[in-house]
Amino acid sequence: MELKAIADFLFEVGMLKRTPRSGFQFLGTGKETVAEHSLRCAVIGYTLSRMSGAGDTAKVVLMCLFHDLVEARTGDLNYVNKRYVTADEDAAVRDMTANLPFGEEIRSLTHEFNEKASLESHLANDADQIEMILQLKELGDLGNPYSGEWISTATKRLRTDEGSRLARSIMNTDFSAWWFKDKDDDWWIHAVKTELSEK
Repeated sequence: MELKAIADFLFEVGMLKRTPRSGFQFLGTGKETVAEHSLRCAVIGYTLSRMSGAGDTAKVVLMCLFHDLVEARTGDLNYVNKRYVTADEDAAVRDMTANLPFGEEIRSLTHEFNEKASLESHLANDADQIEMILQLKELGDLGNPYSGEWISTATKRLRTDEGSRLARSIMNTDFSAWWFKDKDDDWWIHAVKTELSEK
């Protein structure tokens, strides 16, 4: 196994932590890196696969992790950019993985994701859209007036019943509800007092 090639690959993957998702410049608020997007996308892919009870869950998760890997080389092209600029993603992923002993697996996963023909690719593509829907819902709850229109477009791209059901649930959930749940005023008062008394 060529460890130098693997080390180079892992350093390159680190570029995704510094590569911004570019669509937010048009929305006016929000920001995230490609790496941040890919992490939650993978968790969503796992969730959708388990909800469906079908397909290869590990494959869905790996597709979600690797689907934007090429953006370490191409950058993130949003929907406006893509009207004018074409990135050679096949060449990028081929060059990134050429010297890896497991490069063919990564190339195969990204190809399957982009082909959108298998159940696993449908679930992974839905996870990609739902990750954006979650981010847009949060921005909408915080007051961005344009996020609703973006969400409407994203939901039309969903391919599975599981994805549609989950998107509807997200739209009916306040983004901050999870940490307010089951905490009345008394909880907040005592939590603050406990914290102050420990100082």
